[in-house]
Amino acid sequence: MKNIFVSGSLAYDRIMDFPGKFSDYILPEKLHILNVCFTVSGMVEKYGGTAGNVAYSLALLDEKPVILASIGKDYDRYFDWLKEHHISFEHVQIVQSEFTAGAYITTDKSDNQITGFNPGAMKFPTAYDFDGSSPGDTLVLIAPGNLQDMVGYARKCREKKIRYICDPGQSLTQWTGEDLREWISGSHMLISNDYELEMIMKITGLSKDDLLRMTGSLITTLGEKGSLISTRDAETVVPAAQPGEVVDPTGAGDAYRSGLIKGLVSGRNMLTAAKMGAVAAAYAIEHYGTQEHCYTYDAFLRRYQENFGEII
Repeated sequence: MKNIFVSGSLAYDRIMDFPGKFSDYILPEKLHILNVCFTVSGMVEKYGGTAGNVAYSLALLDEKPVILASIGKDYDRYFDWLKEHHISFEHVQIVQSEFTAGAYITTDKSDNQITGFNPGAMKFPTAYDFDGSSPGDTLVLIAPGNLQDMVGYARKCREKKIRYICDPGQSLTQWTGEDLREWISGSHMLISNDYELEMIMKITGLSKDDLLRMTGSLITTLGEKGSLISTRDAETVVPAAQPGEVVDPTGAGDAYRSGLIKGLVSGRNMLTAAKMGAVAAAYAIEHYGTQEHCYTYDAFLRRYQENFGEII
């Protein structure tokens, strides 16, 4: 496997910490008139977005991903960042009339998160055609980004018989049940966290068994409990890799996807690929921000062995 396409968003993340618990200030019986202000302890700006995050960790894993995303008129510093880390932005579309997408992420003491998101340039599709991509040598991750691209890329992948992974994440509130069912149908894999999986089933009206008749497998991330591989034949629990310290969970899911994809394109079985995802996630958790971790692939392999007692 040589070609990895990552469709999603490029964004500037504004990350904030709330020095308490959201649950102490949200009254369940008053949710219909919710009006809450959380005073945070500070804010930092980091490079982010689903496509940027996944591509960053894939580059650390010695891959050369192709980013399919739109970016705004404030693109300069993001492009400098990508260039510094040897990540191609050849197919990133610049939208001069908009600012780059921005995520405003607040995390409480229990690692719960509330995110506000301004799509900005992400409102504009990139509409890449995958011409010249060999089905046997190509894998496409369709992560949260421009909804037109998400729908269109799945259709193009099905037409060209290219394997694609559905990763709906934060985009779930934009989907109808019919469109989401079509998007998932024929995919190589559907990946989500446990809450998102419940939302997917609610929106589509499908059970896990129904979903597994539409996609090759389900990967469900479970935070500190690890992840779950579901196929038509079995379910396998994958333990989490242990971080040296827990600093910030933001971006752990995107890092997990990078490790998982690295395993898949390297010809590893699903269990090994998921364990690689767990190790990549552990690196991200140890740093504040989604593209702050750094390691060599050799160091990654050693850490894999330390966590799982296996050499890959």
